[in-house]
Amino acid sequence: MFYETRGNRHGLKHDPFKALAVPRPIGWVSTVGRNGVCNIAPYSFFNAVGERPHYVLFSSAGRKDSLRNIEETGEFVCSLATWDLRFNMNMTSAAVPRGVDEFPIGDLTAAPSRLVKPPRVKESPAAFECRHWKTIDLPPAEPGGKPAYSVVFGEVVGVYIDDGFIKDGIVDTGAMRPIARLGYMDYAVVTPQTVFSINRPSAQEAMAKLNAKVAE
Repeated sequence: MFYETRGNRHGLKHDPFKALAVPRPIGWVSTVGRNGVCNIAPYSFFNAVGERPHYVLFSSAGRKDSLRNIEETGEFVCSLATWDLRFNMNMTSAAVPRGVDEFPIGDLTAAPSRLVKPPRVKESPAAFECRHWKTIDLPPAEPGGKPAYSVVFGEVVGVYIDDGFIKDGIVDTGAMRPIARLGYMDYAVVTPQTVFSINRPSAQEAMAKLNAKVAE
């Protein structure tokens, strides 16, 4: 099948886009408003987009509390969502009124960060402390309409890692069992059994393969 996204006439029960752009890391974003109240929420559109300097981004559908708090204070934290915390993470996705602290709703402990004011999730094995760089509003679906999504960029100024997950000088990602967002209400989990390694080919190997194909 093929369909144009503007019309979105795919004939399926639900839009398949998010079921195909997978798996996506979960941006479990914690912030603090000017009033000192914490907020934490998971974001489906999230990823790392640079290193040295390190940057992450997440996309907010509408002007949610996370976006408002970040623009007010210039700081946020992304904690790693894991298999053990899957239900806690899901509870923090509830659309509660502005000014409600979701940490208690998710049965989570707010642990102090080192370089920024928003706390990290104490139960999470890793977290990024971030300072806001820029927010970009994406073009609306219809000309003259209001932007539906805003992309928030943050520079990662500090990284927390639970020492128990560092083995032989590298992070044991599989042991953390991070979860990822799929489409619909579906998720995936990384485990030691599903992690595999493939060495990147050298330029010489790639060109040798190409030349062999040409010579066939």
